[in-house]
Amino acid sequence: MQYLDNIFFAICLIAGLGFFYKHIKEIYRNIKLGKSIDRRDHPKERWNTMFRVAFGQSKMGARPVAGFMHFLVYSGFIIINLELIEIFIDGIFGTHRFLAGIFGDTLYSYFTALLDIMALLVTIAVVVFFIRRNIIHIKRLNMKEMVGWPMKDANLILIIEFALMMAFFSMNAADSILQQRGVLPKHGSFPISSNLIAPFFEVFSFSDTFLMFIERFAWWFHFLGVMFFMNYLYWSKHLHILFAFPNTWFAKLQPKGQLNNLQSVTDEIKLMMDPNADPYAAAPEPDPNAVPEKFGANDIFDLNQVQLLNAYTCTECGRCTSVCPANLTGKKLSPRKIMMDTRNRLEEVGRNINANGKFVDDGKKLIDDHITREELRACTTCNACVQACPILIDPLSIIMDLRRYMIMEESSAPQEWNLMMSNIENNAAPWQYNQADRLNWAND
Repeated sequence: MQYLDNIFFAICLIAGLGFFYKHIKEIYRNIKLGKSIDRRDHPKERWNTMFRVAFGQSKMGARPVAGFMHFLVYSGFIIINLELIEIFIDGIFGTHRFLAGIFGDTLYSYFTALLDIMALLVTIAVVVFFIRRNIIHIKRLNMKEMVGWPMKDANLILIIEFALMMAFFSMNAADSILQQRGVLPKHGSFPISSNLIAPFFEVFSFSDTFLMFIERFAWWFHFLGVMFFMNYLYWSKHLHILFAFPNTWFAKLQPKGQLNNLQSVTDEIKLMMDPNADPYAAAPEPDPNAVPEKFGANDIFDLNQVQLLNAYTCTECGRCTSVCPANLTGKKLSPRKIMMDTRNRLEEVGRNINANGKFVDDGKKLIDDHITREELRACTTCNACVQACPILIDPLSIIMDLRRYMIMEESSAPQEWNLMMSNIENNAAPWQYNQADRLNWAND
């Protein structure tokens, strides 16, 4: 019976890690539904970008208040979870504050004091975020695409983080009192827990037995809470905790204004421009089993794998939408919604595969069923959304691929666009003037 806690802990740990692996494997499968793309060039530059943007939070400072609060949560999340190493060892082997014997009392006291202080900073940041979202009602956090589950998800994450910090403080506060009473050996320093939470316990003169119950309950709550949080990420926008790192590594390195060209169109133009090309040369026999190449994209299968990774990585922070000129002038386009809709369609396809063993055509597409044509046509391709994203997500690339499908596959474009493209084709300019008349404006 004395090993029952250890066995139960091991079961919970294995189950938590097992479900997490299953979820990550499923997300990886969904991302692989996209087209392959080679983004392994310039590895040194990619590593530098990842360390600067994902680890260093370099783009978060564009909004100082949110950036500073996010840095507290981010750094606190990393530092506090170092204690998970100790929790895992204590849970498996039945020890208590195992690292104290490794670090020594002095170093361990500094270590636990740092954890205590970081937990306080995380708590403050979480409360500020909750107030900004629900009381101050920051506009970009309360737009129409955030109604329903996205808002509930954001608040639930904040509540979970707050509860985990309270459990952390309660565990340390009970532990510190028990150490003072000589019930537990003296290990560690808890400047926040012992001064803010412990006095509350002492006011009620809790017995040693009840304090031990509080310490154990808080310890288990913290551990099981971390396991729950880790697996909840699968349904949450907070996947960016994990995916921000590969997302920034695979980010586009070319200038933001440089759009990718379809290779098939590029080859056709090169053929037309080649004076030595024989326009009457017989074309090679097409492969009867080959799938005809599609211009652009109308569903997630036509997007590339980095674009699908972008969709899973989106934090729904709304920085992209808050700077989008189309959105600011009242149009329906929201770059954040484009990413959310892409992820929703990707998840819809994933559930289809889970239910049928393979994808069975459901009659739905990304265009029309999730993203409207009005949204896509409103984009000015200014790249403001790409510039604003703190983790280098590229909503514009998805918008452009969907628009290419509409225009090149369906010939679906407003009359003004068709007129402009006809002018470019005939006059090499968007305006309806003969090339010989271009400079007439300068005659006077």
